[in-house]
Amino acid sequence: MIRKVVNNVGEALQGVEDGMTFMLGGFGLCGIPENAISELVKMEVKNITCISNNAGVDDFGLGLLLQKKQIKKMISSYVGENDEFERQMLSGELEVELTPQGTLAEKCRAAQAGFPAFYTPAGYGTEVAEGKETREFNGKMYVLEMAYKADFAFVKAWKGDEAGNLIFKGTARNFNPCMCGAAKITVAEVEELVPAGELNPNEIHVPGIFVKRIFQGTNYEKRIEQRTVRKRN
Repeated sequence: MIRKVVNNVGEALQGVEDGMTFMLGGFGLCGIPENAISELVKMEVKNITCISNNAGVDDFGLGLLLQKKQIKKMISSYVGENDEFERQMLSGELEVELTPQGTLAEKCRAAQAGFPAFYTPAGYGTEVAEGKETREFNGKMYVLEMAYKADFAFVKAWKGDEAGNLIFKGTARNFNPCMCGAAKITVAEVEELVPAGELNPNEIHVPGIFVKRIFQGTNYEKRIEQRTVRKRN
């Protein structure tokens, strides 16, 4: 058994440098790698490209990296909750590549599986398809999308073991699984770290072969992006 455990987030992020491309799991603020993001802020790494479904909020998640203008380019699907993101994009300070959500997920999955590219009907006839190869299959037009290339993938799971096997809880099982193994180095932070063999093999969502480093995270806030409740009578 290959032991993937590192002692802390600092060790987990060894090798991170300016100008790299990072994948970051999560959907909204659900299942985001909070510890890894905080460490990237402390490291003051600059000119990075981030591949993430969204860009957090102004004071949490990737919004913390945007505050210090550490992100050069954002590859995302939904970015409507971050005022600073909007300001930087409209002012030209931040390069933005908007991608259909399913295409973003599939570009991660393609990288994970070792496929260089794939055809999808999403975005054909729109600016998403500009400059890309298109082809007809069975009377329908498709756009050729390239798999992502990233240096690090940062994911967050509920439980993991020393061999890197991961279990996600609830809707935190979003973009995290398809980003595992989709970069040169996948770093997983978990709420609970257990010895190898303790997890039920039938409940594992991502096998350890896709994970390079794993550590037990701390101080998770698990913020709710927009808490909506009905009014009391």
